[in-house]
Amino acid sequence: MSEPRTHRDMNWTPEQRAKHKATREKFQRERPTPQELLDSGEYAGPIPHGVYLAFRRAMHDLKAAREAAGLSLADVAERSGIDKAALSRLETGVTENPTLETLMRYAAAVGKQLTFGLSDLPAAA
Repeated sequence: MSEPRTHRDMNWTPEQRAKHKATREKFQRERPTPQELLDSGEYAGPIPHGVYLAFRRAMHDLKAAREAAGLSLADVAERSGIDKAALSRLETGVTENPTLETLMRYAAAVGKQLTFGLSDLPAAA
């Protein structure tokens, strides 16, 4: 028996829904290159490599905490309400942009909490 899918309704206003639809249609019609998106100011570029590595490290640590607690993906799915396939995609890096809620639920399910910190950006050359 499979677990029910867990998702969150966006609860957008009609204006937000229309703006989202218009943006999607524009992208499908124009198919801008990454450089064109950067030049337009509508896209800030990919996340910095160090940020990505820190995220992957956190995912590795969550998986290690799960395994150290002797929990299977099914156990964490039951505790967190996140389906097993979604948890697997998080652990393997297939899902690269999870919500904070998802990460906090996963962490709580393995007895951890998500924490944040700040550091200075490197000086521009």
